Amino acid sequence: MVSYEVTATVEPGLTEEYERFMRENHIPALIATGCFRSAALTRMAPGRYRMRYDADFRGDLDHYLATYAARFRAEFVARFPTGVILDREVGEVLQVWLGER
Repeated sequence: MVSYEVTATVEPGLTEEYERFMRENHIPALIATGCFRSAALTRMAPGRYRMRYDADFRGDLDHYLATYAARFRAEFVARFPTGVILDREVGEVLQVWLGER
């Protein structure tokens, strides 16, 4: 499994709009591409967020990056031309532990 993580630092006046856009538009649209098995939006601190998109295989992420990423990034920048700084990382998931419930 491969994890694609995007960390966002958002100016205080944009956080509500940013969260709404991510929850209602951006993340559901990325999941709808079929490239990712799951996604999570985490608020790390006020104005700091992490999105994690998990793909089963590196090829799934590569397909997303080659086919869809430019369009989604352009849509994001059109919505938030200033006030949001993004950092992206890709990691190989070595193991997952699940707790008992």
